[in-house]
Amino acid sequence: MKSQELREKFIKFFEERGHKEISSFSLVPENDITTLFTGSGMQQLIPYLLGEKHPEGKRLVNSQKCIRVDDIAEVGDNRHTTFFEMLGNWSLGDYFKKEQLGWIFTFLTEEIKIDPKRLYITVFAGDSKAVIEKDKESVKIWKKLFEAKKIDAKDVFLGTESNGYRLGMQGGRIFYYDSSKNWWSRTGAPENMPAGELGGPDSEIFYEFTSVKHDRKYGDNCHPNCDCGRFLEIGNSVFMEYKKLDDGTFSCLPQKNVDFGGGLERMSAAVNDNPDIFSIDIFKPTISKLEKITGKKYKNEVLAMRRIADHSRAAIKLIQEGVFPGKNERNYVSRVLLRVTFVEIGHLMGRNNISHNNIEDALAAMFEDFSTIVSEIYKNAGSEILDIVLGEYSKYLALKKNGIAYINKYKHLSIITGEIIFKGKDTFGLSPDGIVDLWKIGKKVDLNWRVNYQEAFKKHQEISKKGAEKKFKGGLETGGEQETKFHTATHLMYRALQMVLGDHVKQAGANITSERIRFDFTHPEKMTAEQVEEVEKIVNKQIESSISVELEEMSLVEAKKQGASGIFDSKYGDVVKVYTIGDFSKEICGGPHVKNTSELGVFKIKKEESSSAGVRRIKAILE
Repeated sequence: MKSQELREKFIKFFEERGHKEISSFSLVPENDITTLFTGSGMQQLIPYLLGEKHPEGKRLVNSQKCIRVDDIAEVGDNRHTTFFEMLGNWSLGDYFKKEQLGWIFTFLTEEIKIDPKRLYITVFAGDSKAVIEKDKESVKIWKKLFEAKKIDAKDVFLGTESNGYRLGMQGGRIFYYDSSKNWWSRTGAPENMPAGELGGPDSEIFYEFTSVKHDRKYGDNCHPNCDCGRFLEIGNSVFMEYKKLDDGTFSCLPQKNVDFGGGLERMSAAVNDNPDIFSIDIFKPTISKLEKITGKKYKNEVLAMRRIADHSRAAIKLIQEGVFPGKNERNYVSRVLLRVTFVEIGHLMGRNNISHNNIEDALAAMFEDFSTIVSEIYKNAGSEILDIVLGEYSKYLALKKNGIAYINKYKHLSIITGEIIFKGKDTFGLSPDGIVDLWKIGKKVDLNWRVNYQEAFKKHQEISKKGAEKKFKGGLETGGEQETKFHTATHLMYRALQMVLGDHVKQAGANITSERIRFDFTHPEKMTAEQVEEVEKIVNKQIESSISVELEEMSLVEAKKQGASGIFDSKYGDVVKVYTIGDFSKEICGGPHVKNTSELGVFKIKKEESSSAGVRRIKAILE
């Protein structure tokens, strides 16, 4: 079954059960400082999970495009990807566990014909600290569903993550896991959730690839959450019914919600009984192209080809949404994805070509015909994207020249260490094997260099993980008073920028905290001091005029007809919110906003600088 057919079947299945399809949200979330990218379908639905009425009703379905950067180090195994599509359905205070588990089981076993004997279930074992009981209700429902298929579904508790699940599967089909595995919130387990964060127990569905044998390096016993590759999670029903309070306890939400997510790529692998996601139709064309151009076989270069296929796809998606490679936050992610792609292509092309005694010649040979491969991968994405990628490739090659000097610094050493190799990769983008090959010309090399390198890499991962936890897993943004003022002022500033600089100005990103506004916009050159002053003057005039901020809900068609502006059309549903500030500004936006511009104070631009190629950045405050 092709991935497109699977996507269509999922949407149709839930539409037939009263769900309305909503558009995929942008990869760049609006008004959410807790994360760089959209990583799940529920991010755009937070207000509605809390009780606000959704324009399309209580039953929703979609296919949401997602980027999860905290999984980037995992890319290269058989199941992790940076960019993916999340098939999702939601109940906003309507149906709950019985309907949800019954429907998704029916979809998997009857609609797309997955053998129910290959399906295994995990449920929440309870949390004594949070005083939340184990999910016995879901277990009862699952038992009945499997019984209808003449399958005896025994439930088993395997222990905790800390003891390595030493008990094994014990002939079970339904498994209790603790909150490290079967509790969902954007910040993880109950104890990690900040006040105001939503969460709830979940029930995951795993597919068993019987052709994969358990690898004991992942533990003596296999189980659904084992990382050996035998089991693959293909769906997760989150029962979003709790909110954490200021005192650390939990209260029930006004409504019980269902939030289901199933990775399209993973579900496609399961329905085709293929344990390698990178062998499905989404990635196969890129893999085949790499085999043809490089003369290498996928089975011999699995890691490199998987990373190229994943990272090139993710980079295309980000560039399509205006996240160009650069040095700042989101832009840096785009740059990293491209440079890892370049490094892995170099690995495929270069190692057998290094036979020169001169480092510069060796480096040139290592990256010979690079641009040809890059062009082949990206040409179908459009000429503009190809130009951006090749421009980044030129910067990458310039960096390589600096790498030559770096390697020369250590030519006197009898042994090259893992730390030196890692720094060369992290700073200059050289592959570890490439650094060693260039360094060892005419010299001996320590065959254990990989063990030194892995130690340095682990240290780097620990440091990066701490930073990533803050960046990608922060608490829920509640929309405080200052953030609300800043958000309204951003609308005024956006329109003022268009008036001063021209209609070519488009929003390319925004980050609003209680401390300041940060706003990225398309513009080819630095603003003059006079232009900055004029923008301030226009915004402050609107503030001084005490203009009321009006909200209307209308169809997207009507909003466009009225001249409302928006960042990305693809993220909106059929019914949208439109905020109007007099005859000055009319924008499609989710809010929040003040009632009157007089509440804002004095607008001041503190800094105007470059964000990335063709994109400028403003930092502003209200005094």
